[in-house]
Amino acid sequence: MSVMTNQAIILITGIQAAGKSTIAQLLAERLERSVHVRGDAFRRSIVNGRADMTPDPSEEAWRQLRLRYRLTAMACDEYFREGFTVVAQDVIIGAPLGEMVRLIKQRPLLVVVLAPRPDAVLARETGRAKADTYDKWTIDLLDKGLREETPRIGLWLDTSDQTPEQTVDEILSRVWTEGSVD
Repeated sequence: MSVMTNQAIILITGIQAAGKSTIAQLLAERLERSVHVRGDAFRRSIVNGRADMTPDPSEEAWRQLRLRYRLTAMACDEYFREGFTVVAQDVIIGAPLGEMVRLIKQRPLLVVVLAPRPDAVLARETGRAKADTYDKWTIDLLDKGLREETPRIGLWLDTSDQTPEQTVDEILSRVWTEGSVD
């Protein structure tokens, strides 16, 4: 079991049920001084007036999504300034991934894109206990957005046939050479 000791911000993204929360938590647990930032916590903080993303999102949904990403980036930067390695995770697909990389100011920034096959995601989604916040979205639609509209930055991993522990091992062995962004 390897332990990363260099400080960094590690941004993990992928579609729902790709394993972001599980992988981010396991990864943070393997790091020497770390924090796990869950971008979705900022969405859930909105008590009244929340506008969730849908296949045809409103301007307000986009505005709240951008706010969520800004708050996540700010949290990452502040934890990093205090000496923590930050593992942040959220659904950040399409052009917003490039925007998020620009919003996070501290470096090194390492990006990991979890990209399991849609059939593996469906199997994971079926086994999940948590409420599906993207219930109108199909896995195929999100997967298409990930693969066709998301900039090819960072380390992309097909984790379809991996256990969470195997995914974390692969991230630790490859993220510094393949995940670094400027």
